[in-house]
Amino acid sequence: MKKSELEAEVVILGGGTGGCTAALAAASMGMRVIMTEETDWLGGQLTSQAVPPDEHRWIESFGCTRTYREFRDRVRSYYKNNYPMSKEALEDERLNPGNGWVSRICHEPRVALQIIEDMLAPYISSGRITVLYGYVPESASTASDAIEWVQVKNIVSEEVLRLTGAYFLDATECGDLLPLVGAEYVTGAEAKSETGEPHAVEAADPLDMQAFTYVFALDYKEGADNIIEKPEQYDFWRQYMPSFSTYPLLSWFVQDINKSDQIRKFTFMPEEGEEMPLWTYRRIIDKDLFAGLYESDITLINWAQNDYFLGPIYEVSQEEREKHLHGAKQLSLSLVYWLQTEAPRPDGGKGYPGLRLRKDVFGTEDGLAKYPYIRESRRIKAMYTITETDVSIEERKELGIKRYEDSVGVGSYHLDLHHTTRTYRSFYIPTYPYELPLGAMLPVRVKNLLPACKNIGTTQIANGCYRLHPTEWNIGEAAGCLAAYAVKNRITPREVRENKQHLQAFQAIIQQYGVEIHWPDDIQL
Repeated sequence: MKKSELEAEVVILGGGTGGCTAALAAASMGMRVIMTEETDWLGGQLTSQAVPPDEHRWIESFGCTRTYREFRDRVRSYYKNNYPMSKEALEDERLNPGNGWVSRICHEPRVALQIIEDMLAPYISSGRITVLYGYVPESASTASDAIEWVQVKNIVSEEVLRLTGAYFLDATECGDLLPLVGAEYVTGAEAKSETGEPHAVEAADPLDMQAFTYVFALDYKEGADNIIEKPEQYDFWRQYMPSFSTYPLLSWFVQDINKSDQIRKFTFMPEEGEEMPLWTYRRIIDKDLFAGLYESDITLINWAQNDYFLGPIYEVSQEEREKHLHGAKQLSLSLVYWLQTEAPRPDGGKGYPGLRLRKDVFGTEDGLAKYPYIRESRRIKAMYTITETDVSIEERKELGIKRYEDSVGVGSYHLDLHHTTRTYRSFYIPTYPYELPLGAMLPVRVKNLLPACKNIGTTQIANGCYRLHPTEWNIGEAAGCLAAYAVKNRITPREVRENKQHLQAFQAIIQQYGVEIHWPDDIQL
């Protein structure tokens, strides 16, 4: 092959959470894998997007894959083996390094990066996995409903490589491979007449997509002056009042996720009386656990106040994309500045100048995460589309958990839809635990394409629960195993689903690998 051409059985575009687990699964089944990653950090929402794992209440004992549980165990061991910790923390089998109340295991993005790199290390060292950092898909060639090659380009050097393989997995954060290969896909909001979902809109709008967020990290020292330079768009964001609220976006008042017609007031620091203050919401370091190592807690800021919903960043022009990416960064920096200078304090004063933007947490010049937290991707048109009615407690009632004969995983989370870019809808709908049907991972036409993250066959609403960390991890593993199984047996993924013998054989393999495919009948809901 030419120097500018690389070949492997499995080519994965995107090194986020799902991309990494797809690579790990395929390599463990003997495949040679090429994986690209736009940034210099693998791991996606766990690392470069800086989002502590959003998990369900059974996670410590059931409801995730074996390797996801291994990841969590390794995170806890990493802290205990490498950080000076209190006796109580060292003895805590369920250590939560940040004691954040959003997750049972809030931790630093760099630690997640280290663990993911460690898990991939044997396969990278042996040459079974090749990682191409700084590359994005640029073009592709298809023939007879199959992908022949994908061309990727380095965002710095502009070097171009042509990747060929038996299977191509889209693990990009926005489903960037789908339009390049001509795959059928959906974006934004579907119409109620199409999906039958009670919370769907009356008319479809492909550009009505969920908000995205640039996360940042803060610590705090009373009496210090760490005020950043005033952001260029601060005056705009300081007075901006969303149509769904009677309060400015930069305030302590936000829409109640459980009662969308009501406003809830939050407090900032724990001593201000609120049971769930924002400071501890996504806290990744609780200084009291670390035997005097830290002068302050460290917390990640991913709140309603820095959700950006003024426009999408894909399916639009490059100019529009850049405008909204810049606007989202300005919103997050404006939130920093507001917190430091104008945020109302319980004592009647304004601002917390001792708040410090921790640029070192991500190693970025602006102090923001390396990549925006993307909640919604292009989604394949699949053999089976998961909808609100498949998971909602209100809709399923006494039917309980929906079981799938072709299940290749499990998960659980509320239908959590953040404000969208056109209708500004948001809701938090209670759900039953759910399963991952293989049919939702099979494109309607393209034979050797598989989704490996939140780009599976869901509606926009169902995406609200299938997009979270343990589920994306599971999707990636299922995709990697499926590609490997198809290569080894010289069949297509669709044949795996259609042939009962192959389906059962494949399910046996992924269960042996550590993937749970059904919730127990006696699960306490």
